[in-house]
Amino acid sequence: MLRFEVSVDDLLRSRFALSPAMDLCFLLRSLSGRDPVLPRAWAARLLPAFERLRRETELNAVLALHSPQGGPNFVAPPPRGLQQTWADDLAMIRATPLEAARHEFATTVTGAPARDARVRAVLDSPDAVSRVAEAMDRAWRELLAPDWPQLRAICERDVVHRVGVIGEHGWATTIESLHPSIAWQAGGIGIGHFPRVGTVRLVGDGLLLIPSVFVRNIAAHTEDPWPRTLIYRARGTAALWGEQEDVLRPDALTALVGRSRARLLLALDAPASTSHLARSLAMAPGAVGDHLAILRSSGLLVRARSGRSVLYRRTPLGEALVAGSG
Repeated sequence: MLRFEVSVDDLLRSRFALSPAMDLCFLLRSLSGRDPVLPRAWAARLLPAFERLRRETELNAVLALHSPQGGPNFVAPPPRGLQQTWADDLAMIRATPLEAARHEFATTVTGAPARDARVRAVLDSPDAVSRVAEAMDRAWRELLAPDWPQLRAICERDVVHRVGVIGEHGWATTIESLHPSIAWQAGGIGIGHFPRVGTVRLVGDGLLLIPSVFVRNIAAHTEDPWPRTLIYRARGTAALWGEQEDVLRPDALTALVGRSRARLLLALDAPASTSHLARSLAMAPGAVGDHLAILRSSGLLVRARSGRSVLYRRTPLGEALVAGSG
C-alpha cells in the first residue's frame, strides 16, 4: 500500500489542477499498447495518425522514455493550476536543461528502446530536448487538440463537483470518492493495490489533485520536482467513451423528453453551466441553452449563479425522473 501522511495544514494547501501534457502522455501510452484504456472507436480513429507520426517524427524516442511504471518528469511538467494550457506545458518542456533531460534518459530508457539506433540518435544528440518537444507538439496537434475542449470541460466539471463535495462533506469524503482503492485513514491517505509501497510525507505545499480522462486507475507523483500528486479518473469519462449508450438513451426518458434533453438531464449528476455541458457533450451552446430552458420550465431543473457562471442542477422531480429511467 502507498500511504500519504497528510496534516490539516496540508489539506488547507491542497488544490486542483489540469495537465494537458500528462493527458497527452497517458494517451500515447494507451495508443502504444502499454496502458490500453481507449475504447475501440477512439483507438480506431487515432491509431492511423499515431502510426504515421511514429514514421514521420521522433515520436518513438518519446515513447522510449516511458517505462511500465511511468515516464520522465520533464515531458509532463507539474501544472500550475486549472488554467494550464498545452502552450504552458510545451514552453516548460523546451526549457529543460539538456543535462537534466539526459539524467532522466539514463534512468528511464532501458531494454529494446535503449538499443534502437534511431532512438539513441535522438536522445544522444545535442538538440534532444527540442526534438522530443517537437514530436510531442505534433502529437498534441494531430491526436489530442481536436478533442481537448471536450475533454477539458469534463475535467473542469469534475473539479466543480469535487469542490462541492469538499464544502458539503469535507476532505475525507472527497478523497475517498476519487477511486475505490483510496481510503482515508487517521492522519493519512492509503492507496491499496498500488505498484509502489511505502509512506510519503507531504513537503509543506499540500496535495495536488489532477483529474484525467486517460488515466487507467489512479496514478501518483511522490518525488521532486513534482508536488505530491494524485491523478484520478474524471467523472464523466465513461460517458465520453460511449460506455453510456444504454444509459443516455433509456427508452422511457428519451420518449418523454427527447434524446438531447435526456442526455442533458443525465449529464447533470453535478451542477454545470451551459458552456461546460456544451463542451463535454459536444453539442452547440445555443441548442443546449434552448433545451435547458425547456427542462427548467418543465420543473426538471433549477439554476443559480455561482461567481460568474450560472449552474444548472436537477430538481427532486428531475432526480426522480432520471432514477426511474434506469
